[in-house]
Amino acid sequence: MIIKRDFYINGRWVAPITPRDCEVIDPSTEEACAIISLGSEADTNAAVAAAKAAFPAWAATPPAVRREAVVKILEQYELRLEELAKAIAMEMGAPIDMARDDQAPCLPWHATNFLTAFDQIEWIKPLGPHAPNDRISLEPIGVVGLITPWNWPMNQIALKAIPAILAGCTCVLKPSEESPLDAMLFAEFCHDAGLPAGVFNLVNGDGVGVGSVLSSHPDVEMISFTGSTRAGRAISKAAAETLKRVTLEQGGKGANVIFADADDGAVERGVRHMMNNTGQSCNAPSRMLVQRPIYDRAVEIAAQVADSIKVGSAHEAGNHIGPVVNKRQWEQIQGYIQKGIDEGARLVAGGPGLPEGFNRGFYVKPTVFADVIPGMTIEREEIFGPVLSMIPFDTEEEAVRIANDTPYGLTNYVQSQDGALRNRMALRLKSGMLEMNGKSRGAGAPFGGVKSSGRAREGGHWGLEEFLEVKAISGWDASVE
Repeated sequence: MIIKRDFYINGRWVAPITPRDCEVIDPSTEEACAIISLGSEADTNAAVAAAKAAFPAWAATPPAVRREAVVKILEQYELRLEELAKAIAMEMGAPIDMARDDQAPCLPWHATNFLTAFDQIEWIKPLGPHAPNDRISLEPIGVVGLITPWNWPMNQIALKAIPAILAGCTCVLKPSEESPLDAMLFAEFCHDAGLPAGVFNLVNGDGVGVGSVLSSHPDVEMISFTGSTRAGRAISKAAAETLKRVTLEQGGKGANVIFADADDGAVERGVRHMMNNTGQSCNAPSRMLVQRPIYDRAVEIAAQVADSIKVGSAHEAGNHIGPVVNKRQWEQIQGYIQKGIDEGARLVAGGPGLPEGFNRGFYVKPTVFADVIPGMTIEREEIFGPVLSMIPFDTEEEAVRIANDTPYGLTNYVQSQDGALRNRMALRLKSGMLEMNGKSRGAGAPFGGVKSSGRAREGGHWGLEEFLEVKAISGWDASVE
């Protein structure tokens, strides 16, 4: 049993002011694997005060110093990669090989991309030749509250803490209480890298407690949040009183539009992408729209692929999906599967209950529904589990209409050999991101959505700029530059 009750505040691990124990449950076994403490308003206030006190000095540090700090954090990661991967596997159920190869490496991937963007920033630059004595200055916004989820825990910490530190901000991180262990390791990386006291702080807690205090705190200038749309709305309302900047990265219900001329691997690729991380990704292609001439064959392929996907413990090596994060999530997914059956969708793979051979652990069968009608619950709502909805369509116009008829707008996907068609679809689909023919977006591309998916843009120079204020200056003396 891991005991991690302390918070990281002002460069030290400190005990909670009012201890409130919380068990971290290993979803592979349903047993407690760690005990943390949930923070209070007083703990949060202490962390914010430390960040506020540290801000003037950190904001004034030369960019090269801030850059070196991030490089040193990455050095700590390299020393403790295996420890980080095991923590992620244990706390949220990512299979250990996936934790090593995909989850943990999110930190160096994003940090490297941020460093590339950071090196290209002009901190003070001319407005233009028409105004030779005007300058635009980019300056850190101040103390930022970072609220991160459990599904890709290190990914979201990297997308928030690294650019905030590089920008010259000071931070208070509240990770999900479901997956706090990787965040506490990140705090150790920051400490061992020599980050000045107060620049990075961590307080474990829940949304009602620590999250709400950060969102409404007058000394917090910005909240960067990743999580549910419901929670994002609550944060926005709380933040409105102090007029702080709020960036939200929320849920999704991505459409994967597969035209009749798609490559032979398109359907299988779409199913495997959907089932990756046990379907617990906001950018999952959870709605597969298939053009009518190939629809029946696509359903057959999707069912076969889903049936072939193995389910297993996060602690076992191999290519399989793990459990979902907790009992509440498992029960919610089971409810959606039953809802799909009750509303008349055709179940072609998976279904309710535990997979064969399991009597404990929060495991879900890779599930595929065919003949899903737009408007069904499983087509409208984000399930956040390994459940795919397949929908036939006839024309490009119909595909666009179905794909866009959702409150979400994070990531959409298009599969076709027709370049002109792909380009049209890319411009007509309402989402912050679009991936086509299985090609991932390039390094440094922004991650974020529109509509109820939020409007954050994380990654690359966009992710850095979220933590910067723009100051317009006139009367600049260029002769002393």
